[in-house]
Amino acid sequence: MTNASTPSHRIAVVGSINADLSVTVPRHPKPGETLLGTGGRVLPGGKGANQAVAARQQGAEVIFIGAVGDDANATEALSLMKSSGVDTSRIETVDAPTGLAVISVDASGENAIVVVPGANALVDAAYVNRFADDIAACDIVLCQGELPAEAVAAAKDATTGRFLINLGPVIDLPREVLLAANPLIVNEHEGAAALAQLGEPDNSIGQDDLAENLVKAGFQSVIITIGKKGAIVAEPGSLKHVTSPGVSAVDTTGAGDAFAGVVAARLAAGDSLVEAARHASKVAALSVTRPGAQTSYPAADVDIDQALQELAD
Repeated sequence: MTNASTPSHRIAVVGSINADLSVTVPRHPKPGETLLGTGGRVLPGGKGANQAVAARQQGAEVIFIGAVGDDANATEALSLMKSSGVDTSRIETVDAPTGLAVISVDASGENAIVVVPGANALVDAAYVNRFADDIAACDIVLCQGELPAEAVAAAKDATTGRFLINLGPVIDLPREVLLAANPLIVNEHEGAAALAQLGEPDNSIGQDDLAENLVKAGFQSVIITIGKKGAIVAEPGSLKHVTSPGVSAVDTTGAGDAFAGVVAARLAAGDSLVEAARHASKVAALSVTRPGAQTSYPAADVDIDQALQELAD
């Protein structure tokens, strides 16, 4: 297994970049209700950027393809990608505001998020195709659902290595693009939506059935994240559970992105899918004990097991 501090093979993240406006509330407001909150900080975010930072901070060499606007939020949105060492040279400034996510976090650490795509909506197939050679040169390509579907399809077409999709949020993708994911990384809701896109009936009784049905539908591999319970890893003829360490959540924002980015990094480093998911579950668990998304991700030199043990003591 590759040491986390040693750069592994190259990963291309084709994805979203947001500025996260984060506030803390005692509980999420009801429709028409006004609550007083605290915070109001703008932090770097976006599912693509989050995953890129998580992968880089676990030792992967990462290039990023995406866009920001010519506004004040762009500087903050790019700050941690740049400081962590993600190659941001393929990020362009476009005529639209930088993507924005408005995040409220309640007392239990659960969040509610509204995303305004902004510049991310301009990352279309033509945009991605300009970097097709760079994508083809990477061992792993990782996409999410915060870009137009045509951008994800273009990234898939350019991929010569392993293609990963985190289908969050759920967007409609062509069948051949969706089934190219290896693995498809989803939560339970997103997994059911993937089956629906493929025209497959969802007769799942539980999460295991859902994972098996996704594999039967044609996926080479699937990871279903199940929050504090961990994840289910499914491949043809194999279904395994990966547990998550028990921690007290402060802020769950970006935990799923940490998981996806770390899975990509560990696959690039040579881990099996189960090994990658196991390490990713630990990093994601550690991330929810800290506020923010990228700001909560542990650096490459952090001993994840030791950090989790210190929290348990």
